[in-house]
Amino acid sequence: MKVGLLSDTHDRLPAIDSLVKYMQSKGVQLVLHAGDFVAPFALMPFVEASMPVIGIFGRNDGDREGLRAFAQRGVGIELFESPHSLELGGQRILMVHELAEVNQRSIEGHGIVVHGFTHREEMKERGETLIVNPGEGCGWLHGEPGGAILDLETRDVQFFKLKHTDTLTTTDGA
Repeated sequence: MKVGLLSDTHDRLPAIDSLVKYMQSKGVQLVLHAGDFVAPFALMPFVEASMPVIGIFGRNDGDREGLRAFAQRGVGIELFESPHSLELGGQRILMVHELAEVNQRSIEGHGIVVHGFTHREEMKERGETLIVNPGEGCGWLHGEPGGAILDLETRDVQFFKLKHTDTLTTTDGA
């Protein structure tokens, strides 16, 4: 199963819409979002695409009740406090906005950790645990919105960026 990884989309609708469409074109069936949607309307591209989302709240998600209410418009959009642990595709996954929120013991109990906060894509391993930050979904700080696609079976991660032209279009980072 392929899952999309996003974080720090900060309500930039054109980027979110392009990210969702790109992931759908690559066979993504579900998005894991590691926080900082910011505004409830930032969920609209997921609702319009009927893309299921499991997300956690980040530091900039002030209107959590509004986000939860908006999430109910879509099918399969679930939002949780950070950190949140789940089983998916035979993998135990920990979602946390800021990696510093959890201790090493919590990390070791999971095969995959998805986090955000830094706005920088990153992938590393700690023992048997794969730790992934998909980077900046909004592109506000670094100019290129992006995310990642994770194959749960192989644990292969592919980062991608949106090419910034007059309008946002998606391209592979390769």
